[in-house]
Amino acid sequence: MRVVVAGATGLIGSRTVARLRDHGVEVVPASRRDGVDVITGRGLREALRGADVVVDVTNAPSHASQASLEFFHTATSNLLAAASAAGVEHHLILSVVGAERLRSGYFRGKLSQEDEVRRSPIPHSIVRATPFFESVEAMATAKTYYDRVHVAPVLIRPVSTDDVAAAVAHVAVCLPLFGTLEVAGPEEHHLDDLTAQVLAARHDKRVVVTDVHARYFGAQLGKGALLPGADARFGHTTFTEWLAQPVVHARG
Repeated sequence: MRVVVAGATGLIGSRTVARLRDHGVEVVPASRRDGVDVITGRGLREALRGADVVVDVTNAPSHASQASLEFFHTATSNLLAAASAAGVEHHLILSVVGAERLRSGYFRGKLSQEDEVRRSPIPHSIVRATPFFESVEAMATAKTYYDRVHVAPVLIRPVSTDDVAAAVAHVAVCLPLFGTLEVAGPEEHHLDDLTAQVLAARHDKRVVVTDVHARYFGAQLGKGALLPGADARFGHTTFTEWLAQPVVHARG
């Protein structure tokens, strides 16, 4: 089996490549570093030649509304066209739990990506993940004032990137789902409490202000907006275990 991973150098992509290799399949990393650009299409047809499966774990470089929409539309269209030309038999994308409930450009972009994949004649799988532990830190950075961070007190089940990569790799080597699998962490937390713990562990002196109107990457959070359904696959890594790990930064 030959699996092409688009976005292979990111937080999820690099872990997915390693997990796939553990499954004993041939993995072709596809990223700008490898001479492949999902936006311009450069190198895509060459990378996908002879591929059985395409795994798309790319992510928009900006959460701005129009930029996100354009990125996901262009990247997905280019990948699907190249996959069709190569005779790919399984197209898998990574999306987000609650995308249909979160009204911002980024999440609309993910929904649009899902719709394009569903409409394609290529057999597909969609893996939806709850917020990564790393997303809590990213959110704090994006919503910061000089001395405080405003965070909504909603319940979430944050998940380890390792657990997400394991789920993505498992689905990739199996028959297409023709549907969606949700992946979540093993524990529920309130987002404001979790943010406070992350900042304290990173020796960040800012205070977390509980704010029901605070947004999450541009989206207003309603009750249960970030929670998975009962049929989700639950990971093993707890927040405490993740917090004890060295900080890892994604590469583009």
